[in-house]
Formats: sequence, structure tokens, C-alpha cells
Amino acid sequence: MASVCEVLLQTLDDLVDEDLKRFRWHLQQPNLPELSPIPKAHLENKSRCDLVSVIHEHFGDPAAKKLAVEILKKMNKHNLVEKLANATNANGICSKEKPKTVQRKLKESLRERCSVILHEKLINDLSCKLSQVYTDLYIVKGVRGGVYTEHEIRQIDALPRMSPGDKPSIKSCDIFKACPEEKTPLRKMLTLGTAGVGKTLTVKKFILDWAEGKANSDIDYIFPLPFRNLNPITEKCSLVQLVHHHFPCTKSESTSLFNDKKVLFIFDGLDESRLDLNFAKNTVIRDVEHETTLGVLITNLIKGEMLPSALVWVTSRHAAASHALEYFHQVTEILGFSDEQKVEFIKKVIKEEDKANKVISNMRTSSSFRIMCSIPVFCWLYTSVHQHTDDQEIPTTLTGMYAEFLSHQIKLSEKKYQKTDNIVLKLGRLAFLQLHKGNLIFYEEDLRACGIDIEKASVYCGVCTQIFKQDSEIEEKRCFSFVHLSLQEFLAAIYVFHAQRNYNRNPVLHSLTGKLKWIVHHSLLDLYKTTIDEALQSKNCHLELFLRFLLGLSLESNQKRLRKLLPDIKKRDHNADGIVSYLKEKIRSNISPERSINLFFCLDELKDDSLVEEVQSYVKHGSLASKELSPTQWSALVFLLLTSEDTQKLFDLKKYAQTEEGLRRLLPVVGNSNRSLLDQCSLTSASCKELASAMTSSYSFLRHLDVSDNNLQDSGVQMLADGLKVPHCKLETLRLSGCMVTEKGCSHLASALKDNPLHLKELDLSYNNPGDHGMNSLNERHDDPDCSLEKLSFDYCGPMRMVTGPQKYICELTLDPNTAHHHLSLLEGNRKVTWMKEDQRYPDHPDRFMFKEQVLCTEGLSRRCYWEVGWSGQGIHIGAAYKSLRRDGPGEDCWLGHNDESWKLHCSRDSYTAWHHKINIYQSVACSPKIGVFLDWEAGTLSFYNICTETNTLEHLHTFNETFKEPLYPGFRVLNASAWLNYNSGLSF
Repeated sequence: MASVCEVLLQTLDDLVDEDLKRFRWHLQQPNLPELSPIPKAHLENKSRCDLVSVIHEHFGDPAAKKLAVEILKKMNKHNLVEKLANATNANGICSKEKPKTVQRKLKESLRERCSVILHEKLINDLSCKLSQVYTDLYIVKGVRGGVYTEHEIRQIDALPRMSPGDKPSIKSCDIFKACPEEKTPLRKMLTLGTAGVGKTLTVKKFILDWAEGKANSDIDYIFPLPFRNLNPITEKCSLVQLVHHHFPCTKSESTSLFNDKKVLFIFDGLDESRLDLNFAKNTVIRDVEHETTLGVLITNLIKGEMLPSALVWVTSRHAAASHALEYFHQVTEILGFSDEQKVEFIKKVIKEEDKANKVISNMRTSSSFRIMCSIPVFCWLYTSVHQHTDDQEIPTTLTGMYAEFLSHQIKLSEKKYQKTDNIVLKLGRLAFLQLHKGNLIFYEEDLRACGIDIEKASVYCGVCTQIFKQDSEIEEKRCFSFVHLSLQEFLAAIYVFHAQRNYNRNPVLHSLTGKLKWIVHHSLLDLYKTTIDEALQSKNCHLELFLRFLLGLSLESNQKRLRKLLPDIKKRDHNADGIVSYLKEKIRSNISPERSINLFFCLDELKDDSLVEEVQSYVKHGSLASKELSPTQWSALVFLLLTSEDTQKLFDLKKYAQTEEGLRRLLPVVGNSNRSLLDQCSLTSASCKELASAMTSSYSFLRHLDVSDNNLQDSGVQMLADGLKVPHCKLETLRLSGCMVTEKGCSHLASALKDNPLHLKELDLSYNNPGDHGMNSLNERHDDPDCSLEKLSFDYCGPMRMVTGPQKYICELTLDPNTAHHHLSLLEGNRKVTWMKEDQRYPDHPDRFMFKEQVLCTEGLSRRCYWEVGWSGQGIHIGAAYKSLRRDGPGEDCWLGHNDESWKLHCSRDSYTAWHHKINIYQSVACSPKIGVFLDWEAGTLSFYNICTETNTLEHLHTFNETFKEPLYPGFRVLNASAWLNYNSGLSF
């Protein structure tokens, strides 16, 4: 039987060289909407055999033949079109009737499997169409950074917080569609996501859209083969046998099933696989009829050894995929529901608008609920509880929410079926044992080991779901799972809580030493202490959510709900104060910020927010910067900021601490925020290594970082550049204005952009000293079409910027003679002004001050600027004003500082007075004969300093805080005095 490649080669052999050149040109054009052109570079200098290989690799069997026919038609080679069609039909490559029948039956079968959404059935015991409640998930190409091994509660905390700068979401039906710039066809796809985030639902929606003819019609067959269904198969089989076994409607075809067809294999749940998937060592198998183990079969499909033109889609939780990333053309990640999608889902499930809005409002008031609702399964659980619970009884903690949900599900089941003794405890034991083993799915023998009757387990579908629908044509080993990992952890917590309360046992303990200690100390408080210690020592934090549930069960309100499930649970007096004290003690022990965050969530479950409230009051009253916080208070502040929606969008370190110690304490907040402002915070190069770690963390949402006006120098910039080099660093804006950067620092940044050119779009190096070589090296990257850098700033650069403090922003000013009062004389090239008794006979001008002895500078300033003023006489008025300040009246509207358009400092030998809008602040502090003025227009500050004559250092006098609306013009009021713009301070241009 001839293959498509052989037939294509025969066709190309019939083309003369000139026709072959035209055929090659057509391959570079968009001939068919569903097929991307082949890049020219892939076709140059290729022989006919090589050309066939390129076409087959790019398109696969069915599309390659279809494209060849289309091109030959355009070339008017109708005899070759007919010859190609006859050859393929004669060799059985393109049979028509059988495949259409098989496809129709396959679509019918898959439509029936995928059209009903399971979790809606759990809410009200009614079958519901997937299309009725399906809500698009936030799916992105690429992965946020590496593969995670920590507990998924951490990943849930970092789920989608989209901003306009983030990657656009892609629809599930478009997951195999390549972007125009992608040259390699997308055949092997890996989709990652946390448990319950919607991976299986996305797969079902993709299949359903295909089966209903709504999308991806170019695919001939889709074969979904979930790993949980493949695990029980131990016998060797071929790919053909595997497909026939799971899809009996395909048995009418053997190997022809894959010939000249576009086929998609979907392997859902790699993290649930118990197969031997050894990509490096498994034997290479290419024959679809060769019998081998399932592990070998699947690895050969994924690696492209078997059916290289087939599409393969694998879904997995993050940790399980680390060994397989290199074998996929593209990795996508499902991030769950965005805030808008949460609202959309809730409104789809709850049709009553007022009720839905109340549910949404409640969700937004709790950081735990808001975070967890990013997971579709929890969003459903949360919505379900609100549907069947009175408003006044709605739980306010995570533990209460799960207890209420579980209680309702058991109640529903007992109405429909007979009551089953101890089913909750049996399921709890199953949950705990499987959690300890790290299993999310389990089989009949696992249930039997916990005393669960297999048939009765499926009755409680709201808790333990028989997720495999048995096909009447196939006998399969049934497998089970909890609806979500968090529900498994909650049931495990119930089991442990009950074991202590009723039998004084502690299942959490595994070491002999721990068990011996338990003989002596076995109170409920001892249970909590040992579990907290176990959770803190856990390498991958796998007990964090379990711990929150276990502690939450100590509340009487949750125990009331628990008694509905376990009436025999013993009631004992328990004071939560002991466990609250122990949690606070652990927080004080200076554990890592990540560990302390979960302990604060534990306090939240116990309804103790005393630590957070104390710090919150400091933040509210603006007194935080003046407080010396304890380690516990720092941890509370981190928790407060990490769970704040506002801080997740914008974090300004200056509001909390303008020190390197403050940055070190609040570093987790930097990476958790989309935009972090760390400018003017007295940072040095010592901070940059930690900053680089925040930029490159797997959980980092940092896209815009401003570290301007800090003494970072080239050594600090080098560390930031090392962070930029990391492929999964997604920083888009980096502001390094006024950071003492030279040519060397620019070279490090240019090298980073060469290694990782895909993300950084804006780089601000104004007020530095990059030199010609430094600017050229970065301009090369800016001009490189493969580099994403769009905006590069070298404004106001030069050697004079290599000083610390405001003086680096020195600017050159001149006095404007058109504004000078008639008794003011301008000298030294309009840089000095002296009051004169005699009229200076200036010509009339609308900008001139007519009644007050004032003058403004020519330059309007709307950036950072620093200038120095020397003065002599009894006193001087130094200030700044909008150009719109009145000039022609005798009233205060024309005076500097006496209106809302100007600001000034009245300096004398023994005091100064700050004036704005007729309000003055007097200080009996002597002013030096040289005053420094610093304007940060964008930040809204105008500051005045005494300048020490001997050391040229600055001593702060006063700062005005304002939202400036126009450029500011420096100005003076001079009466019996002189003032001059000083450039003899060692600061040169």
C-alpha cells in the first residue's frame, strides 16, 4: 500500500524544474485558510525527496495531499490532480464512505459523553448541558515560570490577576492554532493547571465543539484517553487495539484509521498516571499494530516516533510535567477564572439577579473566598452553599463553607437513598490515607481497604464521584476521586479531628518518637501543635490547607455543622486561646514569609485578626513609616498587603518603609504586585539580588518595576540584568532613572536583552551616565526586530548625574527679563538679581510684575530638577509659580506663595516661613546663605534645603506636597537683597 509521501514524490517527479520552482513558491503562500504557509528558509535548496519530507512534517498526511491538489489546480496541472486522486483512492488512502460513518458514530458517542457537566448535577441532582453553564477560562500560551512543586494552595493564591499588559487569553477551541509568527506546526500540546482549575472541562468543551461541528472541522478523529482510565490496563496492546477497545465504533477500520487522516489523541491527567512513562529509555516503536506496554505506546506518540503527523494533547498539574516539557511544541496554562469570569459563572448558575449579586458581594469581602473562587470547582461549591443556605447562616470561613457544603450533600443523598453508617468517617479515612500517599485518584481496592461498599460509594456522588462512566460495550475497572483536592483535605481533617476527640489518637504522627510523646500529651491542643509543626517542616507545604481545615474545626460554629454529619462526636471543652497563642509564637519565630502567610490564614479560620487589625490601624492613620515594627507586625503587614486587591495592582514601598530593611521584609509583596514603586527608598546594590529573585519567582506577577533615585550603581544593575536574562522573567517596564549607571551597567542590560528579548518593552535610564558605548549597545537592542524593547530613554544624561541625592538633577536656569519688576536689576547673564532704588526702565510687557519686586525664570519645569540659590541681605523669598500667576494687580493674587498658583520659602538669618495659598508655616531655624531647591513634578513635591558651605551637604527644611497641573517657573521676591543662581557647588554640566 503506497503512502501519501510516496504518491507526492511521484507527483513531484512529473514536474519539470520550472514547474517545481512554481510549486515551491505556492507552498510559501496562504493557499488554504486552515493551513499556514511554509517559510521560505525551510524550502530553499531542497531536493524533491526533501521537499516531500518538509511538506509531510509541516502538514501531515491528509492536509499534505489536500494542499498538493489545491496548488496543482492553481498551476493548471489537472492531469496530475486526477492522477494524484486516482493513486490515493486506488491505494485505499482516501476512502470516503467508511471514514464518514466512523466519524459520525464517534461524534455521537463523544457528544453524549461530553455534553453533560457533572458538577451541576451535584448541585440539584438535575442533568445540565455543558453549554448552559460553561464559562471561558483564562488560558495563556507559555507558563508563568517553571514547574511548581509546592502545594497548589500557593498556586491558587497566584491565580489570574489580569492587566492590559498581560498575555491575552486564548479560547479552548483555538488551542492548536498557531500564531502567524510561529513557523513550526503545533502538533504536541501540553496544558498545565492546578487541580480543579478546569483542565478536563476545557478538554470536554474542545471535544464537544468538534463533535457538534462548531470548531476544528479539519480534524478527522478525536480520541480522548484519560490516564485514570488507562491506569488499570496492564496487558500489552497496539495503538490500533487501544483505540478499538475504547471506541468500538472504529473497529470497522484497522490501520486505515490513521492513513490520510488528521487525528488528535488527548491524554487528560498526566499527574494521575501510574504508567511507566520513561521518555529517555522507552523503546522506539513506529508500527501502530505493534503490541507493547501503554507507557511505551504513549511516550512514542508524544515524542513523534509513532504517527509523527498526529496531534497529541496532554493535560497535567504542574509538578508531574517537569520531565516531559521538552517533547511539546507548545505549553499552555489554565489560570482559572478572572474576576470578571467569576461573576459570569455565578450569574449563569444563579438566575435570580439580586441573589447572584449578593453572592458576588460576599465573595469580594473575603480574601480567602475571592482567591479560592479562581478555581471553577470551588466557585461552584461556593455558589452551591449560597443557593441552599439562609443568608444569616452563610459561613464566613473556608472551613465553615466546606462543612456546610458537605452537610448539604449528605442530606440530599440520604433523602434519595437509605442512610449509610459512618460514610463520612470512611471517606475521611480514605481521604487521609490517599493524601498521605499523594494520590488524587483511587480504585476499588482502595475503597474496600477503608470499609467502603463500592456500590454505596457512588450514591454519594456529591462527595465521592464515580468519575468513569461505564460503557455498555466495554468492561472497565472503575476509578474514583473527590471532586477537588481541597475536599479531600477537608475530609482528611474531619477524620483526624474525630480520631482525637473520640479515641485520643493522632493519625498525623508517623515517627515512633512522636507516637511515644503522644501517649503522655494527647489533648486537642497537642494535636494542633504537632500538626502545625509537621506543616512547617513539610518540604512542599502539602499540609497547609489540611491544617487550616483542622484548626477551623475547633470553632463551635463549625462543630455544630459537623455534628449533623457525625452525631456521635464527643463534645469537650476547648479554648481556642491556646492554639491562637501557639500560632502567634510560631509567627514570632521569624519563619519565612511564605510559611507565616498560611499561619495568618489559620488565624483567619479561628476568627482572630488582632495582629492584622493592629497593623491595619497604622496603615490607615499613615503612621506606619514612623513605627519600629516587630517581626510579628512585619509578618502581619505582609499578609495584609498580599491579600489586598489594591496592592496586587500597585505597591508603593514609600508608604510603608523607605529602607532596605523594609524592602527585605516586604519582598513577597513586590513580586505579588503588577506594578511596584521602589523609587527614592535609599536602596543600594545590596537590595538587587533579592529584587532579581522577586522578578524571576515562579509566582511573580511583577510586570512594572521602578527603582529610580536609588544608589544601585553598575553592580546592582548587573544583578537585575541577571534576573532579566531568566527566560520566564516577564518584566515589561524597568525604570532606573538616577541610579548611578554607567557604560558598564548598560552593557549588562544589553546582554540581558540579547538573552531574553521577548518581554521588556520599556527601559528608562535617564539621569545616568551611560556614555556613547553604553547608549549604542542598548540602541542596537532597541533597533533589533527580534527584541520587544519599544521605549528607551537616555534623557538628561551626563557625568554630572553621578552624585547621590537631589543634586544629581541639577539644571541650568536663567532669569526672564520680561518678568522682572522695575526695581530689579538682572546681572551676570541673567543669573543674578539685585534690588535697586532706581527704576530700571524696562519696556512694557504683559508678563512683567508691576507691583511686587518679583522675577521668574525663563524655564518651565515639569520633571525632576534641582537648583541652588545664593542670597545676601536681610531676607529672600525663593519659590515657584505657574505661568498663569497674575502680574498686574496690587493684591495678594500676584504674590509668590499667597495664592493657589505659587509656593515659596521666605528665608532670613534666624528663621524661615513656608507659604502657599495664604497659609504659612513658621520655623525658627536659621537659613544658610545658600539654599537648594528640588522639584519632583510628577511626584508632586517641592523641597527646600540648607546647604552646608563646608561640606556641600543638604539639610532638609520644608517640602510642599501638591498635585501639579502646569509646569513650574522658579522665582524670587527681592527687597533690599540680592539672589543668584549658583553653579559653583562642584556640580558641572
